[in-house]
Amino acid sequence: MAPNDSAQTTEEAEDLAAGRRKAARYIVPVAVAGVAAATIGLVPALAASGDPDLPKITAQQLIEKMAASETQQLSGTVKINTDLGLPLGGLAGLGGGSFGPKGGDAKGDGSSAAPESKLMELASGSHTLRVAADGPDRAKVSILENAAEYSLIHNGDEVWAYDSASNEAFHSKDAGTADGKDRTPPKDLPTTPKEFADEALKAADDTTSVTVGGTARVAGRDAYQLVIKPKQSGSTIGSIKIAVDAKNGVPLKFTLSSTSGGKAVIDAGFTKVDFSKPAASTFDFSPPKGAKVTEGDELEKGKGAKNHEDFKNHEDFKGPKDFKGSEDFKGLNVIGEGWTSIAKIEVPGGQGLSAPKGGDVPPEASKFLDALGDKVDGKFGSGTVFKTRLINALVTDDGTVYVGAVTKDTLVKAANEGK
Repeated sequence: MAPNDSAQTTEEAEDLAAGRRKAARYIVPVAVAGVAAATIGLVPALAASGDPDLPKITAQQLIEKMAASETQQLSGTVKINTDLGLPLGGLAGLGGGSFGPKGGDAKGDGSSAAPESKLMELASGSHTLRVAADGPDRAKVSILENAAEYSLIHNGDEVWAYDSASNEAFHSKDAGTADGKDRTPPKDLPTTPKEFADEALKAADDTTSVTVGGTARVAGRDAYQLVIKPKQSGSTIGSIKIAVDAKNGVPLKFTLSSTSGGKAVIDAGFTKVDFSKPAASTFDFSPPKGAKVTEGDELEKGKGAKNHEDFKNHEDFKGPKDFKGSEDFKGLNVIGEGWTSIAKIEVPGGQGLSAPKGGDVPPEASKFLDALGDKVDGKFGSGTVFKTRLINALVTDDGTVYVGAVTKDTLVKAANEGK
């Protein structure tokens, strides 16, 4: 690769910041659990084609190119690989579902096709997706599995999700319906390089270095490499690379690397992409004969959400109001800024991982939890740090949690200064 010269004057730096803000207008809202965020080893397959020789471009110009892209039609195949270094199978078990037989209550209420749980599976392991889009009102994402397929389809004011493994479907109305209620299922994780890139650009502020790091070939397309790095020390994020189509400005590949080294924590990229208009039939869907169909309104009214209600009414946790502050989680404080921001949360009852009075936690369970983390001490007292390759959390023995994409030492320092 032949990196481009990205040295900038003060005036260019201000223009770059303005470009970031402009790019942010195109962000697809995504609720990233533990990341967001989140990406597959495409490099070996692509390296043989060589890096294209493209005209030089600055980081500011490349971000402006992304922001100005008018491409709204595409179809293709995306590969996502996520390696957060989580124990016990990663997040797949955690996100395995509040609904239906795969994670619902004993009665099997709800739907295994509900997007809230299904998309969480992308937070761990390798996945192949087929994606298609035709403007803001038509989109389809299909997760290809062994002898099965899960699809989420948005067509006008209709949203359908279908799980072929269980022959179950989920149906909801999109925002902007006659009654003004937004019933669009929440999207837990990004599913395309653009959505990953949009999330990363949110963090592009004065604590961030943004440069152009050469060129690449992705899915047969020439691309520039936008490189985003923290200027601060203490972050677990080493760098983010976004391969941007040299012709139309569409992100083709997203790679997030950790300061710990090794393979990428998140690597998502197109292996095939076509920017022509998808066939209208791509977004058509009718439930197959015999399929169980769950309406979004049913889950709103509590049908199939029994586990959620049971959790809210549990004697040890009555919902967000139990956190210091209010029902809006105002007890959550953010320490620091930029890439080393840390969330400080006061646990209800002021108790950490130690067994409560009455000995409800068996000694074996406490030892198991201790084995998953590192015991630490400081001015704050003592606690346990639970680590992944991206997100780390310090749980103090007196019931305070410090969590962020930062190193163990940074968490301990924040806890010491928080006393």
